[in-house]
Amino acid sequence: MSRVTDRVLGLLGLARRGGKLALGEQPVAAACQAGRAKLVLLAADAGGATARRGEKLARMGRVPLVGLPYPKQEVGHSVGRSSCALLAPTDLGLAVAVVKGLAQRDEGLLALAQQLEEKAGRRGPARSRRAGTEKPPAQPDVQP
Repeated sequence: MSRVTDRVLGLLGLARRGGKLALGEQPVAAACQAGRAKLVLLAADAGGATARRGEKLARMGRVPLVGLPYPKQEVGHSVGRSSCALLAPTDLGLAVAVVKGLAQRDEGLLALAQQLEEKAGRRGPARSRRAGTEKPPAQPDVQP
């Protein structure tokens, strides 16, 4: 396993533990239907029916489909399963990191990595409070 492989599969494992990854056809379908999927990933040795389903789900979710260079068992092992052919990151930052990692092996993914990165930049930082409910800055006590 190369360092790139370790990094990408490690990211997928972290995403799984963080609840930011849909695994398998049904969860990926639900994430795509709900608009939470940022990307659909397909294992290198996925069957024809699974590949067609992945393409359909990616179109439905209006997200890119990216083929992974890893077999189902290697992908599954990284996410705590015996095998996994279809996954979908639900976090945009994670999707960017995965595609950037894959682009180190496949330069054809550089444009997609750039597009996702720009999309992530447009979203900006998450707000912890609803708009308009922020506390005003504290005023210093000034005594005349």
